[in-house]
Amino acid sequence: MVRPTPDIAATALPPPQVCERARLSRDARFDGRFFTAVTSTGIYCRPVCPAPTPKAANVRYFATAAAAEGAGFRPCLRCRPELAPEAGSWRRGDAVLARALALLDGGALDDAPLAALAARVHVGERQLRRLFVERLGAAPIAVHGTRRLLFAKQLLTETRLPITRVALAAGFGSVRRFNTVFRDAYRMAPRDLRRGLADGAQAAPAAADALALRLAYRPPFDFAAQLAFLGARSLPGIDAVAGDGYARTIATASGAAWWSVRPGRRGEHALELSLHGVPAGDLLGVVARVRRLFDLDAEPGVVQAALSTDAGLRPLLRRHPGLRLPGAWDGFEIAVRAVIGQQVSVAAARTLAARLVARCGAPLAMAAPHGLDRLFPSPAQVLASDLDGLGLTRARADTLRAVAHALLHGAAGFDPAQTLDAFIARWCAVPGIGPWTAHYMALRALGHPDAFPAGDLVLRKAAAASATPLSERALLQRADAWRPWRAYAALHLWHVAARAPDRPEEQRRRA
Repeated sequence: MVRPTPDIAATALPPPQVCERARLSRDARFDGRFFTAVTSTGIYCRPVCPAPTPKAANVRYFATAAAAEGAGFRPCLRCRPELAPEAGSWRRGDAVLARALALLDGGALDDAPLAALAARVHVGERQLRRLFVERLGAAPIAVHGTRRLLFAKQLLTETRLPITRVALAAGFGSVRRFNTVFRDAYRMAPRDLRRGLADGAQAAPAAADALALRLAYRPPFDFAAQLAFLGARSLPGIDAVAGDGYARTIATASGAAWWSVRPGRRGEHALELSLHGVPAGDLLGVVARVRRLFDLDAEPGVVQAALSTDAGLRPLLRRHPGLRLPGAWDGFEIAVRAVIGQQVSVAAARTLAARLVARCGAPLAMAAPHGLDRLFPSPAQVLASDLDGLGLTRARADTLRAVAHALLHGAAGFDPAQTLDAFIARWCAVPGIGPWTAHYMALRALGHPDAFPAGDLVLRKAAAASATPLSERALLQRADAWRPWRAYAALHLWHVAARAPDRPEEQRRRA
């Protein structure tokens, strides 16, 4: 029986004295972990706001933007709370609130009532509402509504997207409804916000179909390490690391699109996201998935404090404090990559996956740079394709078909409502999937902070104090102290091992 991860959500708002010190020092490590509201102005800000520091007597602290807005405060136009990263430590893991927030990020309340969200995380509607109010200071509907409004505010500020499309992108059924809600919350109409911006504040798109948005994160962030991980596994036609950025193709509700990210301006803790051909209705979901792929809502300080109690990890953490979990765009894609990567090197797995894409993937119906010209195949496309002649063993090809079948028929999936134990159990019931593969999928596709493929020989070697690898049982025992951040510990150990010659990611045969 796996010990459950702690309910980190109980500490959503840092202690007042910590908030005060972070506010006075404008500590970027606390950006998004709380918000500062000023009673004399009716404005709420990020801790990093460059405006003159208000008097302590006029300051109130809130765990979320939704809580601040629920108390009647408006977002600051200078520091722009819509850019703040989410407080990741209580949004991730197996706690009910964490799973509910992950579902909310995926649009669970867009077209369904709160009762449906509560049912998916197996609690009553009243209990879920109470959890939100106690931990976040706002009900689920308020958190959902604030998220939509702040995204609309970012689009109004950073793009020239017409207000009708901004309304659609933020999830509003009509411009009239959007105008009413926006005006009630912010005491100005959307068009007035644009008129009030300083000259040059709105970013001009690079092309007719492009949008540029900033994605903030808390420092430190080792973006170069993230690019190195993704670059070693990039597939021709699907994704590419070029220069200091990353680009990939995606399927959307209306066809195909592509996006790219690169570092933001010097001194700015943000990435610059460029979106090409993404329909307005998909924008919010695409941005959320890009954030998850790069683990932009991670809290490095929280993770480092927990893992640094292990003397063996301490020097690794000091050497690379900004490592983030390398996410994935799509669950099926990472499942395919994980299955193909069983018992072969990263380079060999990349070659085999590229052959699969060339045979099964649909061509991209738009121009894109860096050789991006295909979409990763869907489960239905893989099931309908002949996998002979790709270099896959018969067993591996059968596993790919089993994975596609499980997804299409609901036997297993990537629903964030699942606990880690439930996710592992469901996937291990799929023929050909063992614990290593299931945990690797949870780490990358779900971004689960406690996923831990303990059977990985590379991990067992890197964690050993001698040349003899730890046994899987010994590694699990040691890693118990790393909960609920075992995935980050695995990443640090893999990062050390990556300096060695290329080797299999899994060198342990499946049971």
